[in-house]
Amino acid sequence: MIRNVKTIALTLLIGGLTITGCNDSFVNTQPLDQVSGTAVWSDAALAEAFITGIYAGLGQGGFDEQQLASLTDETQFTHPGRNITTITESRSNPADQGWINNTIEWNQMYLRIRACNLALENLAKPGFANTNNIVERLTGEAKFMRAYYYHQLVRYYGGVPIVDETYKLGEADYTAPRNTMEECINFIVKDCDDAAALLKGRTMALGRANEGAALALKARILTYAASDLYDVATAKAKSSAHAAFSKPELLGYVSGSRTERWTKARNAAKAVLDLPNFGSQMNLAAPVTPAVGTENYMNIALARNGGERDIIFSRLFTNIKQENGGRQGLFNGPNGYNNWAGNTPIQQLVDDYEMMDGTRFSWTNSTHASAPYANRDPRFYGSILYDGAQWKPRSAANAARDPLGQIQTGRYEVVNASGAKVTHFGLDTRNSPIEDWNGSYTGYYMRKFIDPNPAIVDQNTWQQIPWPFLRYTEAVFNYAEACIELGQDAEARTWLNKIRFRAGMPALTESGDALRQRMRNEKRIEMAFEEQRYHDARRWMIAPTTLGRKVQWIAITGTLKPGKTVSLYRYDPTSYDYTYRVAEGDPGKENRAWSDKMYFLPINRDEMNRNNKLVQNPGY
Repeated sequence: MIRNVKTIALTLLIGGLTITGCNDSFVNTQPLDQVSGTAVWSDAALAEAFITGIYAGLGQGGFDEQQLASLTDETQFTHPGRNITTITESRSNPADQGWINNTIEWNQMYLRIRACNLALENLAKPGFANTNNIVERLTGEAKFMRAYYYHQLVRYYGGVPIVDETYKLGEADYTAPRNTMEECINFIVKDCDDAAALLKGRTMALGRANEGAALALKARILTYAASDLYDVATAKAKSSAHAAFSKPELLGYVSGSRTERWTKARNAAKAVLDLPNFGSQMNLAAPVTPAVGTENYMNIALARNGGERDIIFSRLFTNIKQENGGRQGLFNGPNGYNNWAGNTPIQQLVDDYEMMDGTRFSWTNSTHASAPYANRDPRFYGSILYDGAQWKPRSAANAARDPLGQIQTGRYEVVNASGAKVTHFGLDTRNSPIEDWNGSYTGYYMRKFIDPNPAIVDQNTWQQIPWPFLRYTEAVFNYAEACIELGQDAEARTWLNKIRFRAGMPALTESGDALRQRMRNEKRIEMAFEEQRYHDARRWMIAPTTLGRKVQWIAITGTLKPGKTVSLYRYDPTSYDYTYRVAEGDPGKENRAWSDKMYFLPINRDEMNRNNKLVQNPGY
């Protein structure tokens, strides 16, 4: 039968060739799945489609199954064998970098940069009418995207080769040395300035570059440029790897004034703050109530009910096109809801949420320790799923086990049908009777960025929450940080308190280094899971004491009070005495260690072999 099918197919093919063999148009037919370069740059719609394709380098934003948060002191990745711990455990090397996704991978970024360069070269002499100044718009988008991809390379790898034109066949040399950090920063800033000017006043579709995005990216990279890691003298004093590096100009500024750099960063951030139509709930004179604070925070994270105004540039998702970025509930949700518990918050992050009165949480405080999830910063309740937290209804198959839809991450006494006390393992633990392999090790789950709508069944439904690349609030932090470094504490407090009032938290009153430390913790909390901590801990050079810490978990036990009888567990302090014990995570699951070489990633050995002018980063 197979032979007969092949014979028929071959006969049809020969017949077709016989019929059309003398038709010249047949052999000259253009491929139906390709468009020539000449055609692209002769048609405005095709040119716009090409620019749209450049955005593909953004990937899923930060909504991968394995998130950058798990390379920080925010979360731990649950599943072994994914190579994500090779960086957190200080084993990265030029041959095997560990977890590197396509949004930061060297070759992928240069692939997108080449597309930007190709677009800019052709848009300089377009073959189509400049209707509604489409040429300027597309040029602005290409400039912004080139700046964005270079900023990705720079903040992960340091100074990189600046390539601002497309290589052609027959070039004398295809290799290039790394440019200095200062040259790279200047290049990115210029592209941002050009993009902002070209996009100024334009109403752009959601998900596309705009004037605000260009200004916000400029503010970010200038804030980095002013930071400790990017100042060679400071970096050498704090890092033995940097002190021994023979090409320090590749990783930071070897001259110039930090005051001048902080001034540029402050002014760039203020330009973002002065833009109209961005920012959410930023003009409050006093803290809102805790409930409203949680609601405000969730509205920003979910980009709804006015919270979307805080987002300047984002990656959008729709359940019509089922992408991984719409599966955050499945990737990170509790196993008791048949989800995968991928990136789970660690105890150190939980402990850094302040009490409602603005004081530090402390396990040495008996009131805090007896009820660690009570009276915390309202953003805690919008970010973390903890033992006893109210969540979605369980599936029909499991609703009888938990009619209330409460997170269960501990072990609790219950009374069985024989009247004996037995241990009930929480439905969201790794001993769960629902699923006993996908549970959190840490005792927590991520809530932020997961749609709480019960109709969104995370196991099999795609949500539509955007990934926020650039937020107005980040620009506020950049502005406040620069003000602190320039001694303008009152101005910094004014803007930081705008963020805190929106969240229902009391005003900051500190000055000097105390204010600097409060600002850093404030940013850690406000922008949790948004890929800020990875870069902030490095550029502040606090990574050895933050990212290098061993992971801590929580162990929770519920013991029945005398005279109480419970057969179906639910969170109930009137029936249970709860104890909470912080423990260091199992080193067999993840054994974190910091090495100063980790301030920047290694350039992959393949790239080093292709380009003998490259210099490897220190420590690799």
